[in-house]
Amino acid sequence: MGMNSVTNIGRNGIQDWIIQRVSAYVLAFYTLFLIGFFVATDVDYQSWSALFDQTWFKIFSLLALLSIGAHAWVGLWTVSTDYIKSAMPRFLFQAAFILVGFVYVVWGIQIIWGL
Repeated sequence: MGMNSVTNIGRNGIQDWIIQRVSAYVLAFYTLFLIGFFVATDVDYQSWSALFDQTWFKIFSLLALLSIGAHAWVGLWTVSTDYIKSAMPRFLFQAAFILVGFVYVVWGIQIIWGL
């Protein structure tokens, strides 16, 4: 088992392709919803806070946050395996991204759920 298969999310390219597409759709829907919200609403602190007080939107935001992480990881893994040929620098680069991505997701969860 090589380092590529250890640091890859999916077990094969098809699963990574599906992760990329599903996460892209989630992010597109989230973006379109927010654009619609900004167009249809006189956004102020109260309306923004009311939106984030709704559980369905917190879940939608969490799904978007996880989608950003998954989408970025698959893209970064693909690019790093294409351009960083030496195993140790590639592993260190990917490990650094995993650490930063984990911190980002945990911080986002704290923000979304007010933890």
